[in-house]
Amino acid sequence: MNIEQVKKNGIPKHVAVIMDGNGRWAQKQGSERILGHRQGVNSVRSIVEGAGELGIEFLTLYAFSTENWDRPKEEVSALMVLLIDAVVQEIDNMNEKNVRMLVIGDLCCFPSEVESKLKEAIESTSNNTGLNLILGLSYSGRWDILTAVRKISREIKSGNLEVGEVDEKFFESCLSTAGIPDPELLIRTSGEFRISNFLLWQVAYSEFYFSNILWPDFRKENLFEAIIDFQNRERRFGKTSEQIIS
Repeated sequence: MNIEQVKKNGIPKHVAVIMDGNGRWAQKQGSERILGHRQGVNSVRSIVEGAGELGIEFLTLYAFSTENWDRPKEEVSALMVLLIDAVVQEIDNMNEKNVRMLVIGDLCCFPSEVESKLKEAIESTSNNTGLNLILGLSYSGRWDILTAVRKISREIKSGNLEVGEVDEKFFESCLSTAGIPDPELLIRTSGEFRISNFLLWQVAYSEFYFSNILWPDFRKENLFEAIIDFQNRERRFGKTSEQIIS
């Protein structure tokens, strides 16, 4: 697929991606899992480029989940080094392409050096006005919802908030994605059919696209294919087709 095949009208404002298959890709090469993660950085670069070319406003990548902390210690340590290297190396490229980097997740869980480099990248790209690249790091949908519930509970307990004031709009303002539109399209690579605790509240009405391609082989042309598939769907939000047409 190429970008000329994508309709200019109907580009999703926000695309989220579960980047899956790095470990399996490495195993197929007879290599250690970390090689798959390294190759996956090239896929991130390609997808970010493609999203910018399409005019997508928000691209959220599930880079490291809360559950990933339970992986073997050696793999987690290698991922931390890779994360630092990738972020540092991509700052100039992001600024050149007018990409603004954001992070959702519990940064306090990361080693101080990783947290510092992430904050440095966020600050360095904060004035960019193009694609908003959102990294889900030490993130899970349940963590996000529980954090919001605790925040609301504290406000109610302190007397600053009435229970009746808590509606969907207010609840969304307490999530880590406050101010960010919900993703219209969620892509998952590697042939798995689950959302793995990712953006549980936010994907309530997202369209899902599952690809058999392992993440290290996923490129912007595959993103274009997913967008074309999305554009051929009818999004009804509980209404009938006749209501949508009228």
